[in-house]
Amino acid sequence: MIKISRLGVFSFARFQALLAGLLGLLAGVLHSFGGLVIDALVTAGILDAAAMSTSGLSKGTLLAFGALLGMPVLFALGGFIVGILGAWVFNVFAMRFQGLRLDVTLVQ
Repeated sequence: MIKISRLGVFSFARFQALLAGLLGLLAGVLHSFGGLVIDALVTAGILDAAAMSTSGLSKGTLLAFGALLGMPVLFALGGFIVGILGAWVFNVFAMRFQGLRLDVTLVQ
């Protein structure tokens, strides 16, 4: 049995930032390429511009690709802040309730 009595706040925050940044990258890819497909279909006349609330391919389409950079950065920043708060809350409760016990089996 292993007892976790404290988390390194910034270590955990960096880990959370990495995970959130990867999710942000996925969200940015989906947003950018999804918007590109919709705008291309509107430009080709396959979809109705009024129904899709877009005029088709434009400067806005290029700006949507900013999500490839912006979303990972914003998600990572949010993950870092949540990681700091989460580790701090864990440490406060771990002091009060004698930590977290884990049963671990080593396999060779």
